This record gives sequence, C-alpha cells and structure tokens, in this order.
Amino acid sequence: MTLATLYVFQEKLLFLSTALDQGYQYRFNHDFEELFLTAQDGAILNAVHFKVKAPKGVILYFHGNAGDLSRWGTMAGPFVEKGYDVLIMDYRTYGKSTGKLSEAVFYTDAQLFYTYLKQDYNERDITVYGRSLGTAMAAFLASKYNPRQLILETPYYSMSDVAAYRFPFFPVKKLLKYKFPSYQYISKVKCPITIFHGTDDEVVPLMSAKKLFQEAPKPQTDFVLIKGGNHNNLMAFEDYQSKVDYILP
Repeated sequence: MTLATLYVFQEKLLFLSTALDQGYQYRFNHDFEELFLTAQDGAILNAVHFKVKAPKGVILYFHGNAGDLSRWGTMAGPFVEKGYDVLIMDYRTYGKSTGKLSEAVFYTDAQLFYTYLKQDYNERDITVYGRSLGTAMAAFLASKYNPRQLILETPYYSMSDVAAYRFPFFPVKKLLKYKFPSYQYISKVKCPITIFHGTDDEVVPLMSAKKLFQEAPKPQTDFVLIKGGNHNNLMAFEDYQSKVDYILP
C-alpha cells in the first residue's frame, strides 16, 4: 500500500459502513421508535429509540465502525431488559443516514442526539456509552455536558495512535484526517467513567486503552480489564456483566 493510497482511501479503511434502503423495516425484540433528525447542513440522521415503562434512565449508545443499525440495534437488548431506554444513532453514510463525513460532524451529530434526549430526560439520567469508534464521540459529549456517567468499551487513546499500531511503517499521524483524540476529551470529564478492554483485543491494542486511562481523571475512573477478551466479545464475560450490573442497577 502506497502513501497516496492510504491517504485517499482512509475513509474506506476506517468506516466500514453498510447502507440500508430508506424503506427498510427494522425488526428487534423490544419496542422502539425510529427517528430521523436533521443536522444543520441538511444531513438526515437515522436512529432507533428503545423505550420501556418507567425507565431507570436512558443510554445514548455510539456504535463501532462496521455495519449499521440493523446490526447495532440488537445491542440495546440487555440494557432494555435491565429497565433502561436506549437511543442508538447511525453515523453519516451508515444505514439510512445521509450527509458528508468529516471528523467535525461526528461530534456535532452526537450533540444533536444528546440535545434531543435532554428534551425528555434529565442529564443525571443520561448514560453515554461508546463502543470502539464511538468511544471518541462518547468521551467528547461527556467532556461538554454533565451526564450521569460515561462507559467506554474497547476505547483508544486516539485514532492516530491505533493507526500507527496498524500501519507502523507509514507516517500515519501526518496522513490521517480523522484524529479522534479521545485523550483530550476524557481529561475534561467530570462524571464517573468506566472503561472496559480485553487483553486479546486485535483491533484496538490494550496499550492504547491504558494510555487513555492515564489521561482520565482519578479516582472517578475505573478500568475493567477482561482477561481473554477480544474486540467483539466483552459482553460474554462475567467481569463485564458484574460491573454493568453495578453501574447500571
């Protein structure tokens, strides 16, 4: 792979989105509403909002870099069954969401949905949850607002840090248009933070998550190391389940 190829095709390497027809009907095991919010530049952003009777709170969930809501919507199930509402959006070019990508719009689009939730929920009832790619947006929101807590699953210090690990022979920090400097955001977070990461993560190296933890405020941040966990299976481990039961009772 040449430097020029890496630069030109970096979005295709970073964002493994799949598109859905606008008429696609989501099918999940729990009650939900489908939402379409309009960004300032006219982009249409699709989301699914799972609702329960008398919710304990709401989880704003930012998903990983592959797939779309037809896949990621299923992640709401365990949280809904615990009595929480869950809102999951699709990023631009994912699923039914439209608009042009840039690092800046990942943040402004995330703010759009946080502001939407504030219409019906008190901030102390909002948990911001980020997984993989979505951990940067989650950390950004928690640095700007005052949610109940921040949960990061398989997070990274920065996208530049992960890219340097994946492409060690290229000057990726100079080439990369998407920096996602999670470390800058997490240092400004005031709410409790929980970080989950596996020892065998083949996508985001454990060392990147540990570097992020070093930048997180103490003692409000808890790092939960999942022995044997990889990038996609942390929810299957007892250490993950027991901690989630504690922070989302």
